[in-house]
Amino acid sequence: MIGVIIVELLDARNDFIFKKIFGSENNKDVLLAFLNSTFMEAGEPPLTEIILMNPYTDKDAPVEKQSILDIKAKTAEGKRINIEMQLFNPYNMEKRTLFYWSEMYYHQIQKGDDYSQLKKCVTINILNYSCLPNDRHHNVFHLREDHTGISLNNDLEIHVMELTKLEEQAVPLTGGLINWLLFLKGVEQPNWEVLTMNEPMLKKAMDTLEFLSQDAATRMEYDARMKYLRDEASRMNGAKAEGIAEGIAEGAIREKRETARKLLAMGHDFDFIVKLTELSEQEVQNLRKN
Repeated sequence: MIGVIIVELLDARNDFIFKKIFGSENNKDVLLAFLNSTFMEAGEPPLTEIILMNPYTDKDAPVEKQSILDIKAKTAEGKRINIEMQLFNPYNMEKRTLFYWSEMYYHQIQKGDDYSQLKKCVTINILNYSCLPNDRHHNVFHLREDHTGISLNNDLEIHVMELTKLEEQAVPLTGGLINWLLFLKGVEQPNWEVLTMNEPMLKKAMDTLEFLSQDAATRMEYDARMKYLRDEASRMNGAKAEGIAEGIAEGAIREKRETARKLLAMGHDFDFIVKLTELSEQEVQNLRKN
């Protein structure tokens, strides 16, 4: 009897694997189906065609720190779309999003060209963490006037999808974006059949993930990318923790200085102020001079 070898699936939230599934010419139909689920949920008409502007190739191995693993596409009408998967929190995601959106918008035309040539640019961020203060797993942002809700123009559109806000047990009985997001989050394989019934093109994405998971070279590249992502996340978390600690320490020193100023103004003894605030004699002396 021949045993069945079960291969552990790679994580589709790894940006390297995500781009292999959604960002290759062979899987352009998969990307189109995902985008149409995204736009239809936002009340927009479906796309009929897309052009990959930075398709995945075998040269895009994730060994360099600056590997470009987002997906850029363009519609037949010229609308630009950028899709980015974030497994770990890079912090300042909101500012980072606006920066990359503005780059995409700016580079459409050359200096001196007519601004009317600028086309709508859409950023889609798929996040494996929560950053927005609501319970929605899919949020869509535009430029709107605060009081009347009128649109300044429709050129800016930002989608934020937070996988952490999906219900663990939620396997939908209808099609739509949530099926794609559950697949990306890593819903168990016994539920795959239900998802593909609702979204048939998901079957091709799943087949691609299974194929990649069985490829030794891909697994090595995947492991290298995961190590880099984890090291980068650890560095960012360490820097944030250090920054918080420094902020607390600086705040405490400011409080001590303010206390010393008040005590000096009230005419308290110099040695008493140094002992109470634990500031150096020189620092209290400088405060007294000022």
